[in-house]
Amino acid sequence: MFESVNTLIAEHDDLQQQLSDPELHSDPVRSKKVNRRYAELSRIVAAYNEWKQLSDDLEAARELAAEDAAFAEEIPGLEQAVEETGEKLRRLLIPRDPNDSRDVIMEIKMGEGGAESALFAGDLLRMYLHYADSKRWKAEIIEQTSSDLGGIKDVQVAFKGSSSDPAEGVWAHLKYEGGVHRVQRVPATESQGRIHTSAAGVLVFPEVDEPEEVDINPNDLKIDVFRSSGPGGQSVNTTDSAVRITHVPTGIVVSMQNEKSQLQNREAAMRVLRARLLAKQQEEADAEAAEFRKGQIRTMDRSERIRTYNFPENRIADHRTGYKAYNLDSVMNGALEPVIESNILADEESRLADLGND
Repeated sequence: MFESVNTLIAEHDDLQQQLSDPELHSDPVRSKKVNRRYAELSRIVAAYNEWKQLSDDLEAARELAAEDAAFAEEIPGLEQAVEETGEKLRRLLIPRDPNDSRDVIMEIKMGEGGAESALFAGDLLRMYLHYADSKRWKAEIIEQTSSDLGGIKDVQVAFKGSSSDPAEGVWAHLKYEGGVHRVQRVPATESQGRIHTSAAGVLVFPEVDEPEEVDINPNDLKIDVFRSSGPGGQSVNTTDSAVRITHVPTGIVVSMQNEKSQLQNREAAMRVLRARLLAKQQEEADAEAAEFRKGQIRTMDRSERIRTYNFPENRIADHRTGYKAYNLDSVMNGALEPVIESNILADEESRLADLGND
């Protein structure tokens, strides 16, 4: 049982030797990859050692049980421990999404519901910022367009993690957030106290570690510059500092106007463009890699919802996993982990089932 772990243990030992080589750390890109893989395998090796030790203890207890009743009493507990550690190890052996350790660029857009949708998009942004703070991630607003009532028409935010362990990666947690998020509540603009339903959309992209990861031909780019404007359309800049980049072969368009400098806006736009192109390339290269986009937002209507936030009932419901809880106030303040964990577990169950069918 778990014979394949021996190969992984050998790889883990090899990586440990590489990490002790000073030359490795002179190459940041290679060093990051080695650290990520080492952290992933360290979990597997630790779980295997625990399972092996408990299995040996169980075998010894069975052998000695005939001579000493005390050992017989230990057998049920050891059997349960072996089963639990074996299940833990099986889950760790599930092939990971290669992007799990990457950082993330998230886009939140208002959808159906007008001004209330924009206000909800702002609430979602604050929820994710609080969640990032609880995970000790760094958050950076790349671009934001506000609405007249203080909501958000659209925003792009980068989340950067601090762990090299893929299981603790930003993408490993936020990749499930892509889709339509539906809200049910009495809007601030509602004078009759009626409950309205509106929606906001979320897109999540794994961020490119190094620009060289995505090959972009400068001749494939159409770059336009224009004057930045505020939420009501009024000009907020007297120079043409805003930038719109169109990747002609794919039709992907990215616009940036937050910064006062045209160069800064161009760099931010290229950062988002690379993330979008990385996602597109991985979709086309491998059907399995396309799974990370499954269920993400295609339109902004309510029919493709992944989650509902019901404020009158203080209820949060994830429609993909069946998760439901009545602590919406806490979730909106960043207590999102149980909701995300339900998606992680459902994903693991699906992958385990696929392995069993192979």
